[in-house]
Amino acid sequence: MTNLDIKEVYNAKKVLSSVLRKTPLIWSRRLNPDANIYIKPENMQYTGSFKLRGAYYKISQLTDEEKSRGVIACSAGNHAQGVAYASNLLGVNSTIVMPQTTPYLKVQSTIDYGGNVVLHGECYDDSYLKAKELSESLNKTFIHPFDDLNIIYGQGTIALEIFDQLKNVDVIICPIGGEGLISGISLAAKEI
Repeated sequence: MTNLDIKEVYNAKKVLSSVLRKTPLIWSRRLNPDANIYIKPENMQYTGSFKLRGAYYKISQLTDEEKSRGVIACSAGNHAQGVAYASNLLGVNSTIVMPQTTPYLKVQSTIDYGGNVVLHGECYDDSYLKAKELSESLNKTFIHPFDDLNIIYGQGTIALEIFDQLKNVDVIICPIGGEGLISGISLAAKEI
């Protein structure tokens, strides 16, 4: 088992400082007027999602040789846009495999951010298999949406911001999909 390292979350924060919007904490009276509940609106990031944090950090840590070959990812939307945007900023060619059922707006946004889109399959699993196949045949680095230490470190920067913005934090509630976000936030929160 690999040990996660909080130093890498701090390094990711430094790398991401010129790329991200530091999203605010917004007090939500409506959720519970008797409690201090804050929302961290990551939808205010340039790509509309926290996924930019992990994607940019991951791609920034690739070797020059890996960057020159380009990257490939699979996604139905948010990771696709994060990889495309990050790759464009870092001068790296990106290909994103998306299900054929992906909403037009997600596909077009990925293209607008500089990604080369391949529509394949009916669901994420189909796109994942195609992206892995293309990664091998085209010798591109596969950028996994959550199962990667650098993705986790990038997502963990959210917790660093929360603790910078609010000194007395009792609980952080986090959505769980692929577990990259919760892994990064948990790592940073536990260490702090």
